[in-house]
Amino acid sequence: MSRIEAVRGTQDLLPEDAARWQEAELRIRGVLARYGFGEIRTPVFEHAELFRRSLGLGSDVVAKEMYEFADKGGRQLALRPEGTASVVRAFIEHALPQKGGRHKLFYSCPVFRYDRPQKGRFRQHHQFGVEVFGNPAPSQDVEVMDAGDAILRELGVTGYERRINSNGDPACRPAFEAALRAFVEGRKDRVCEGCAGYRLEHNVLRVLDCKVESCRAATADAPRLVDHLCDACRAHHEAVLAHLRTLGMEVVPDPRLVRGLDYYTRTCFEFVPQDAGQQGTLLGGGRYDGLVELLGGPSTPGVGFGMGVERVLAAAPPVAVAPSLIAFVLATTDDAYPRAFRLAQALRRAGVACELGQEGKSLNSQLRASGSSGAGWAVFVGAGTGPVGLKDLATHVQEDVAEEAVAGRLASAASARS
Repeated sequence: MSRIEAVRGTQDLLPEDAARWQEAELRIRGVLARYGFGEIRTPVFEHAELFRRSLGLGSDVVAKEMYEFADKGGRQLALRPEGTASVVRAFIEHALPQKGGRHKLFYSCPVFRYDRPQKGRFRQHHQFGVEVFGNPAPSQDVEVMDAGDAILRELGVTGYERRINSNGDPACRPAFEAALRAFVEGRKDRVCEGCAGYRLEHNVLRVLDCKVESCRAATADAPRLVDHLCDACRAHHEAVLAHLRTLGMEVVPDPRLVRGLDYYTRTCFEFVPQDAGQQGTLLGGGRYDGLVELLGGPSTPGVGFGMGVERVLAAAPPVAVAPSLIAFVLATTDDAYPRAFRLAQALRRAGVACELGQEGKSLNSQLRASGSSGAGWAVFVGAGTGPVGLKDLATHVQEDVAEEAVAGRLASAASARS
């Protein structure tokens, strides 16, 4: 019988990898806590209409990449392709706008896109993201960018650029889209098929984001959105740049940066590796002041970013993971195994992480297992009621300890060593 393998575009995390992920996630959560964000958790699947309305029918995510399906009740659902729309839906549904003030939320979740799998890009990948509702000030855009920068620094990621642009707003963007569409119409024979067809018709801003080199060359002198901003959007953008200078955050203006989702307004940004050999954007986001209203809520300003965990960890140095096991309990004889089993249970209930030697294995076999387990101490348990042997596997010093005192000794020794 043939074996079943993981679906293309997905991956398994074995215990060693999962431990590194957990350590990285703890660090990310620590950064976000310092910035005042609280966690929100949303379902893996939603009504497909949520993403059609928020991301736009012309976005590649909705048009080409979204996993859609009908459930047994005939409802059209979709696996979550990104995090923001679900957070906004929950923000509205639970009446958070009515509470007033500012709401700072973060999420950590798997997302799903039917895209061509490649290095750093999976059909199921994982995102950390932040969303701030209720503050229209340019300084909020910069605080969000600074939080993303702090996460990358916490994980040891270096050598990236912070790119920034303004997407304007509904007052000034239509005129720019018309100018860009006219420009591309005049060069349809020089741009790629996708830009001459689908993007031109459904989402002309995505022409600026095209990765085909010949297409980028043909649009190198395309109109720039920053040259078409209304007075309010220009003032907002200039204030953002001023706040960035206040914090000493260097940014690279990128007139081609539009992001791929329809809901962005005004500020948009990406943190991108400077090394061309590294894969894609580390994190990206921006302002979306009309999204809450678009999804049925009151007019509420919003800004946030999403970060691909796989891609960031690929760019980060290896994360050091502390050993999870404190002790390894060994039965010196077959008759001693029940006592060793009871002691292991007592240690675990006392909060001491320990492994138990395998029943029926010789002492030498158990010793080899303890040496490769990463545990700091070995506990030798014999038959009867006498003391047990406690051996420090780093110093090889062994002493006899009363059974009831083992948990306390291990807990204090592990605390002193950490």
